[in-house]
Amino acid sequence: MAAASKLSVIGRRCGQALPALVGIIIVTFVLTRALPGDPAVYFAGPAADANSIAQIRKSLGLDRSLPEQFFFYIRQLLVGDLGQSISTGRPVSTELIARLPASIELTLAALIVSALIAIPLGILAATRPDSWVDHLCRFVTTAGVSLPTFFTGILLVYVFYYLLGWAPAPMGRLNVILLSPPHVTGFYTVDAMLAGDLETFRGALGQLVLPASTLALFTLAPLARMTRGAMLQVLGSEFVRTARAAGLSGRKVLFTYAFRNALLPVITTLGMIFSFTLGANVLVEKVFAWPGIGSYAIEALVVSDYAAVQGFVLAMAILFVVLNLVVDIAYTLIDPRVGIEG
Repeated sequence: MAAASKLSVIGRRCGQALPALVGIIIVTFVLTRALPGDPAVYFAGPAADANSIAQIRKSLGLDRSLPEQFFFYIRQLLVGDLGQSISTGRPVSTELIARLPASIELTLAALIVSALIAIPLGILAATRPDSWVDHLCRFVTTAGVSLPTFFTGILLVYVFYYLLGWAPAPMGRLNVILLSPPHVTGFYTVDAMLAGDLETFRGALGQLVLPASTLALFTLAPLARMTRGAMLQVLGSEFVRTARAAGLSGRKVLFTYAFRNALLPVITTLGMIFSFTLGANVLVEKVFAWPGIGSYAIEALVVSDYAAVQGFVLAMAILFVVLNLVVDIAYTLIDPRVGIEG
C-alpha cells in the first residue's frame, strides 16, 4: 500500500510537470522571436544582397507567420528534432549531446566539493552557535554570495596558474597534448579511469580543479546556510529534547534524529542549486574555455540562433523536471510520511 502511494505521488509529480513544459516551449518560442537581429543576415554574411537574404529566410522558414513557425516547431519536437543550429551548421540535438556531459561533469564536481564542505560546516555551526565555527560559516556564506563567479575564477587563475604555476592553463577540459579518452559516459575523468589511462585522468582532473572550485565557492553558500538553519530548527524541537532526556548519546541524537529530519530541505536546496548552476555556469565556462552548453547558449543568443536557444532552454527544462522528480523520490526514501501526505 505504501509503495502504491509513493508511485501515485511520483505519477502526480510527472503529470504536474507537463503543463510547465508546454508553457516553457511557448514562452521560449515567443521570446526568441523577440531577440534583436536577423539570423538570415548573419547566416548570409556581410556581403550578401537583399535577394540572397530573402532566399535564406525562406530556407530557414522565417518567411512564414509566427503561428506557422510555431506549429512547424512543435511538429519537429514531436519527432525529436530540435532543428539545426545556424551558427555551427550541426543539429542542435547533436550539439547538446556533445556539450552536456562537460557541463554536468563540472557541475557535479562543484556540488560534491561544496557538499563535503558546506554540510559539515552547517552542522558544526548549528551545534555551536556564536562560536568561531558559526562565525566562519556566516563569513563563508556571505563571501560566496557576494563574489561574482567570473571574479572568483579570474582570481583563482591569476593566483594558482599565473603566480604559483600549480594549475594548468585554463584552456578547456584537457591539455592539447593529450587525446580525449574513449567516449563512454562523456565525463573525461570517468572515461579515462575506465580506459585505465592515468595520464589523461590526471590531466582531466587538473583542468577540472579550478573551474569546479570556482563554482563550489558559489554553491557552498546557500547549502551551508540551509544546513545550519535546518539543523538549528530541528535541534530545538520537542522530539530532540525527548531523545536527549531518554539518555541517548549526543552523536546518536545528532545524526540519527536531528540530521535525518533536517536533510529534506538540504536535499531540496541541493537539487535547486544543481539545476540553476547547470544552466547558469556560463561565466565560469567562458573564463576557463569550458566547452559546455552554457557557453553554447550564449554564442547562440549573440547571433539570434533560434533553434539552438530553444533547444538549450528545453533541455534545461527537462533536466529541471527530472531533477525535481529525483528529489521527490529521495523524499519518499528519507521520510515515509511523504508518500502518505503527498
